[in-house]
Amino acid sequence: MFKRSLVLPAPATESFFLWGPRQTGKSTLLRATYPDALWVDLLKADEYRRHLQNPERLREDLAARTDVRQVVIDEVQKVPALLDEVHWLIENRGVRFALCGSSARKVKRGAANLLGGRALRYELHGLTAVELGSDFDLDRMVNHGFLPRIYESSRPQRLLESYVADYLREEVAAEALVRNLPGFSGFLESAALADAELVNFSTIARDCGVSSHAIKSYFGILEDTLLGRWLPGYVKRAKRRVIAAPKFYFADTGVVNHLARRGSLQRGSELFGKAFESWVFHELVARNAYSGALARLTYWRLASGIEVDFVVDDLRVAIEAKATIKVTSDHLKGLRALAQDHPRVGERYVVCLEPRARRTDDGIWILPFAEFPRQLDAGAIL
Repeated sequence: MFKRSLVLPAPATESFFLWGPRQTGKSTLLRATYPDALWVDLLKADEYRRHLQNPERLREDLAARTDVRQVVIDEVQKVPALLDEVHWLIENRGVRFALCGSSARKVKRGAANLLGGRALRYELHGLTAVELGSDFDLDRMVNHGFLPRIYESSRPQRLLESYVADYLREEVAAEALVRNLPGFSGFLESAALADAELVNFSTIARDCGVSSHAIKSYFGILEDTLLGRWLPGYVKRAKRRVIAAPKFYFADTGVVNHLARRGSLQRGSELFGKAFESWVFHELVARNAYSGALARLTYWRLASGIEVDFVVDDLRVAIEAKATIKVTSDHLKGLRALAQDHPRVGERYVVCLEPRARRTDDGIWILPFAEFPRQLDAGAIL
């Protein structure tokens, strides 16, 4: 088991939601943190039916177990009505709950009880470079992705195919998130081709043969099931016309590679560069969540096409991801244009494949990819 960077509350101290994409290791982390907890696994058909038909059974079970102070409910989104019972038990019995799930859609968009601020919120992401330690392999990460089982596998394609099939069957179809499952399946492939890019809803709609409105709702499903997230544009105090439309990033490069049928990604290729950018974003998002920094992440792009991949907060840090072994002035155009428009911008970084760190005459850090996660972990960037 990998040592995860997310630190959960001590047993029986806090109630919380733990969200994360499928197979990120949520259940493994919870079992390691709360070995003595009462476990309610809604992936088991009998437990699911039992609590779906009679949510009050949870309260009745705990009435007979006065020694229980910590309960884990796995896949809680499958029975949102349980949250009313959880609320009562927190208030009246002092029981603490770890509520785990891979999709917040039914909880967020339905009439489910969100516990009125009585539960903290955590999110577990795929593996990071720091968590992997000496096992970190960049080429493996951009090809296999960040999910523990698939990262370690020697045959990731079979597992990725199963992962996508299970997602469609158990997250999308079983929860009735869409009526047109073949259309949604085709959308996944088109969306993967647009990973880390500005999204054109009309173009994807034409490719999939559905409406633009449907495509927007499909992206909402990806976001709610934690399979991807939006990165908004930075538009404050613009001197020149900037792009405000958001970009979309899938949560895992392995899933993107499988959906887009990319094959093996080799250094020096355009697709390796896109996957490298997604890895940098993944490291930023995970560190931001685990550290509690709560930084706002955006990107900056001029109408001319000059851009900076990531901006932290209000220009506190700017980061470019360049999968090149030699950073040239062409790779620095975006960061220099940003400083020209916003002279107060803080530290600027290029995360790249160069072997040693250096700093340009105008203060831009050229940072090797292996050094980047160490700087993140030390709190030097976020």
